[in-house]
Amino acid sequence: MRNEQRFQLRPAIEDDIPALHLLIEASVRGLQSGDYTPAQIEGALGTVLGLDTQLIADGTYFVAEIPDHNGEARMRVAGCGGWSKRKTLFGADRGPGRLPELLDPAVDAAKVRAIFVHPDFARRGLGSLILATVEEAATGAGFRRFEMGSTLTGVPLYRLKGYVEVERIAVPLANGEALPVVRMVKGGVPKSAAGWSPHSLH
Repeated sequence: MRNEQRFQLRPAIEDDIPALHLLIEASVRGLQSGDYTPAQIEGALGTVLGLDTQLIADGTYFVAEIPDHNGEARMRVAGCGGWSKRKTLFGADRGPGRLPELLDPAVDAAKVRAIFVHPDFARRGLGSLILATVEEAATGAGFRRFEMGSTLTGVPLYRLKGYVEVERIAVPLANGEALPVVRMVKGGVPKSAAGWSPHSLH
């Protein structure tokens, strides 16, 4: 059986947090170095690029696992991703622009959040699987439109999945760098970028 057919997705729990931190760092360092400088990556990890544990508390974040090479009894974390019913567009617990207010599915777009794949499982369809799972879950909660703050690395995949670029945002980092983030939407253009107006790139 091919690896992409053996991925199993489940809701993340608090006990997954240490493994998710490790996976996200490995993903960013291993897969995004072609789009961001080392200084941008260092400045963004744990703030702009990282885990928002509110998603775990809300039950809207998922872990993708695959049986370890040593046997079926042990599972390895291969990827993660989720969606949010809150206004925050992107970022970790210590990230900028956090807006915890709840969205209205009748008028607002669900936020697609923090999809990361371990480099060992890149280009095996896992990112697409996580995205489809996230969209299905958000649709089940009544949302009909989606919005995200994508990394430059993720843009080609999301374009293929029907997302449209709205704007590019330069997010200031504590080390003096700025991280370009691409605001993308699917199913219509929301009126605002969830409070993000500074440093738009044109």
